[in-house]
Amino acid sequence: MSAAEADEWRPRDGGLRGWLVVAASFCVNGLVFGLINSYSVIYARLQETLAAEGEKDASSMAALVGSLTIGATFSLSPVAGILTDRFGLKRTTLLGGTLAVIGMTISSFLTHTVEALYVTYGILFGIGASLAYTPSLAVLGLYFRERLGLVNGIVCTGSSVFTITLPPLLGYLLAHFDLPWTLRCLAVAMAGLAAAGFLFTAPEGAPVKSSNKKQAIVNWAIWKEKRYVIWTICIPCSLFGYFVPYVHMVKFVEERFPNEDGTILIMCVGLTSGVGRLLFGKIGDLPRVNRILLQQVSFISMGAMTMLLVWAPSWPWMIALVLGIGIFDGCFISLIGPIAFDLCGQEGAPQAIGFLLGLMAIPMTLGPPLAGILYDKTASYQLAFLLSGLPSILGGLALSVMHCFKKQQPTTNGVQITKGPESASLLELQIQEEK
Repeated sequence: MSAAEADEWRPRDGGLRGWLVVAASFCVNGLVFGLINSYSVIYARLQETLAAEGEKDASSMAALVGSLTIGATFSLSPVAGILTDRFGLKRTTLLGGTLAVIGMTISSFLTHTVEALYVTYGILFGIGASLAYTPSLAVLGLYFRERLGLVNGIVCTGSSVFTITLPPLLGYLLAHFDLPWTLRCLAVAMAGLAAAGFLFTAPEGAPVKSSNKKQAIVNWAIWKEKRYVIWTICIPCSLFGYFVPYVHMVKFVEERFPNEDGTILIMCVGLTSGVGRLLFGKIGDLPRVNRILLQQVSFISMGAMTMLLVWAPSWPWMIALVLGIGIFDGCFISLIGPIAFDLCGQEGAPQAIGFLLGLMAIPMTLGPPLAGILYDKTASYQLAFLLSGLPSILGGLALSVMHCFKKQQPTTNGVQITKGPESASLLELQIQEEK
């Protein structure tokens, strides 16, 4: 295929293979974040196991296992983006799924040795989850253009669906088979991550190019896009309070409304977050909609509603605010992939997504412990929740700086096009060689 033909090649939206890719990405998203969000179920049993063996710090030790999983999943995302560029979507996803299965399987034999679980469940499984998750977002741009926001919304809804269904399933498994066999069942489920990799290949008709020329490990071109740099600075700064409501909501409700069940609010966030991902994913595809502006609105709204929780006069008001937080949470998440494609094009999207997720790891991990420290100092969640909403508002406002800069290259349907012999996406070319 000539350079000119490669430059003009564009896949049609969807098709049977495209929607199968969406289904596979949906499952990857669900398995990874559904399990992360449901760790509290495993945490309770692990904490009981450690306490029964005389561990004085059983609670913090059990909690650290889950924290390491979150940290590894997000912080390794830049590496996942680089590996995707170097070895392709398929191979990276297969490697991630394999590591996730190995990590979970070994963990099932080490449930009485928490130090080992730090490595097997926390780090090894987290690395595998990261290597599978990043390609599941990057592959969507190879099959969809006009409906890219919608399919990202569908895929991101996977975490909401699995978060709702996994806790009762894990509870059943723990009640009937105990922790080791529960982890073995999860290891079997994680094989689905590797299976998804077989669908993550380029569409028919994608350009083919031999890779005789060495390529840089890091795609430095994305860091020359000023708007991407601003985006990757503002988004992590907006997320210092992101997980605070998820972690501390139940305790907060016990303090404010002792007769109510705080877990209901967590379910409300999960449900409306799924709705928000579908709704705003579709809205983001509309021709005149500015995705950056939409993401700004979501951050400012989430921050304001989180701060208003401390002044909610009644339980119905609490539910209403939490439903709103979930809706705009879904908006923020569903637009990550499309905005990365808007800013960096197909070739830059895998690393653009990976580096963003990696930078998000630090604030998302630090926020809940900092809120806990504030609670210990003040014996109240009022200051903690007020401060956790503030970064989202300031970060959303800071994103306005992006509107001062124009795209450095022309786009078609929101995807950058560069002219010349290097115009075809390296990602597409590498994946085609795998077929």
